[in-house]
Amino acid sequence: MSTLTASTDLPPVAASVPGARRLVGVLLQAWGARQDHGEAALLVTELVANVVDHVGGSDCLTLEATLSDDWLRLAVVDCSPRRPVVQQFSADRPRGRGMLMVEALADRWGCEDHRDGKRVWFELRPPRL
Repeated sequence: MSTLTASTDLPPVAASVPGARRLVGVLLQAWGARQDHGEAALLVTELVANVVDHVGGSDCLTLEATLSDDWLRLAVVDCSPRRPVVQQFSADRPRGRGMLMVEALADRWGCEDHRDGKRVWFELRPPRL
């Protein structure tokens, strides 16, 4: 299988959250990706929302997508070195569950240094037949 890649810069504002979600859906459909498109879009929504909520301002935000050997890798790059934290579930907190969802739903995920910031990524494989 060949490797398919796409990358786009987005402003780190609230309107980029649904935009990134729609973009991932269109991209995965065009690629014929066998992964759960809704799950991929949900997890990207969480990563982009984290940048908007915790980095924001005029800092960078790049969405990256790669489909190779049946693995789908989606990543969000920003200009903040502050790494995401997986918080334990608490009914007392109305927010803060995004990375817990990423950890639960992704087959693999991680965070790595990227220039002056970081890249947070997750990978999904297609459902087993």
